[in-house]
Amino acid sequence: MTRSVKAAVFGTGSWGTAFSMVLADAGCEVTLWGRRAGLVDAVNSTRTNPDYLPGVLLPEAVRATTDPAEAARDADFTVLVVPSQTLRANLTEWAPLLAPGTVLVSLMKGVELGTARRMSEVVEEVVAKAPAGGAPDDVRRRVAVLTGPNLAREIAARQPAAAVVACADEDVARRLQSACMTPYFRAYTNTDVVGCELGGAVKNVIGLAVGIADGMGLGDNSKATLITRGLAETTRLGLAMGADPMTFSGLAGLGDLVATCSSPLSRNHTFGTNLGRGMTLRETIAATRQTAEGVKSCESVLDLARRHGVDMPITETVVSIVHEGKPPVVALKELMSRSAKPERH
Repeated sequence: MTRSVKAAVFGTGSWGTAFSMVLADAGCEVTLWGRRAGLVDAVNSTRTNPDYLPGVLLPEAVRATTDPAEAARDADFTVLVVPSQTLRANLTEWAPLLAPGTVLVSLMKGVELGTARRMSEVVEEVVAKAPAGGAPDDVRRRVAVLTGPNLAREIAARQPAAAVVACADEDVARRLQSACMTPYFRAYTNTDVVGCELGGAVKNVIGLAVGIADGMGLGDNSKATLITRGLAETTRLGLAMGADPMTFSGLAGLGDLVATCSSPLSRNHTFGTNLGRGMTLRETIAATRQTAEGVKSCESVLDLARRHGVDMPITETVVSIVHEGKPPVVALKELMSRSAKPERH
């Protein structure tokens, strides 16, 4: 008999918990790691995550632990789903504990502040430095990214959804695809890791912009313009970094962008809406229970764009509102008064 596929999921937030359900429904044995003993105990005793997915019953194949070594032991897949800006510190602690040859799966959508590294690059750097991490090329071939229009609450309700599994090694991508395919969750494969990650990171920034527009009371024309030109910004950056432009018309690009910019379940959209209504950054952070990745990543995305000489005016506008305190009305006027250009520029 062959043993069951084992997965370790590091992160007990809504998306980590929902993806644990997906893996378990696909036939995996899942160990969910969490830092807080009370939450871990609740998962094990009630089969629910009361803090992030209240009322959602988790499969029996999902169990939780506060011990990272226990979670990582013999895992075929190690899924990382923590706030982007904490990944390096957390993974530095966990890397020596990881099972040899485990596939490292990033569910995070951000760009690291200071380094402008994508999440897969952070994973590669940290794991390769671990005592038994392996050669950098070997590590790179087993780092995968899962991304797409994946609002956790809808997936936890087992509503139909799809995602992209991106990895430089097609065989690894297919293995992960098989490990997370269910009747309600469909995975596609892609080898364009750069494009898939950029789509996931930049859409958070555009989601903030569309949320701000909503909060200001602007209409559908304004929001459609931000979404479309936001996709153009993302594609320009992707092309400069060697991504496949077709990626941005797929689930990792347009699909994720539409979900983030249109759903009230989107943290970034909600955060932007509060800013657009006149709340200060501090007030908005206090009202936000979970991490809105675009709040910090907008700065690192802009940093990445400048390093590659790419013009991203919507991203610049979001940074000016979120981190420089510019009133949204003033920022909008400046954005609309930019010099005229061809659409494809």
